[in-house]
Amino acid sequence: MTLFRLGYVAMSVNVQNASPSQTMTYQRFKLLRDREAAIRKLERIAQSNIQNCLRLLKHNKAHDIKFFRLSSRLVPLAGHDELEEWNYLSAIKEDLRELGAFSNSEGMRLDFHPDHFVVLNSSDKKILKNSLKVLKYHYLLLHYMGFDPTHRCVFHLGGRYKDKEKSLERFIDNWGLVPEGIQKMVMIENDDTSYTLKDCLYICEKLSIPHVFDIHHHLANHDGERWEEHWERVVNTWSHSPLPVKMHISSPKSQKEFKSHADFVDLGLLLEFVSKANGSTEQIDCMIEAKQKDNALFKLAVELKEHPNIEMLSDSSFIWKD
Repeated sequence: MTLFRLGYVAMSVNVQNASPSQTMTYQRFKLLRDREAAIRKLERIAQSNIQNCLRLLKHNKAHDIKFFRLSSRLVPLAGHDELEEWNYLSAIKEDLRELGAFSNSEGMRLDFHPDHFVVLNSSDKKILKNSLKVLKYHYLLLHYMGFDPTHRCVFHLGGRYKDKEKSLERFIDNWGLVPEGIQKMVMIENDDTSYTLKDCLYICEKLSIPHVFDIHHHLANHDGERWEEHWERVVNTWSHSPLPVKMHISSPKSQKEFKSHADFVDLGLLLEFVSKANGSTEQIDCMIEAKQKDNALFKLAVELKEHPNIEMLSDSSFIWKD
């Protein structure tokens, strides 16, 4: 029997004025004549973002939600080429420590999903360098939160660059350029355009990287593969991880906009996954990627409670009963 836990992404539609992604563009930054004052403003925005994350975690605690994805935009302009001298961590380390301490005290699993510009299979050295810079930023945030960064950051394999096989091998070649600490942080997810579940498993098994199965992406890009036939391999990629298996669940917005996320998650899609994955491992954390954020989780929980094969153990966790 498997414990299934539900989580959601980055922000709440219920907690007002709590965006963890407030920002300032570099164009706006340049307009501020006093550079030091402009940097202090960036730091205040970052502190506000982290405190808003803490508000979201307290909201999650009230609903017994133990799984949450942090916004990657906590610190605006962190790592920008024109702000390399800025030690942004000195201003936010206490806020990060507070966030991490609360999460740890409540047994919450937090992680990150950097944007699509993190590409480790690029032949362009500048793109690779920038990708590593972004990953280091996430590593440092996790470190200052007091987390073991192991398997806390998921991203895609990258571009096809007109030759998928060569691009897969280039990922392996470039992996040797990735610092060991960042290597340990990484998880790989199948995407909706370039790399299927089977492609990702090739890399994950070769480099001992956990695979995060995205069922929506699989439906959009599968080359005839049936995920059930590879599920044992997915679970095995987590055998060396201190964390439970993780997957992503979302529903297509429409047939015309199949790759876009819907407001909510289709119950049938989740139940099909749960019934087939049940018993394969002790725990699976299911990240809901839906436009309605926590409302999507709440709606799904209400629907799950009504199903005869589901036993809810909390507001966001359940088991499947045969």
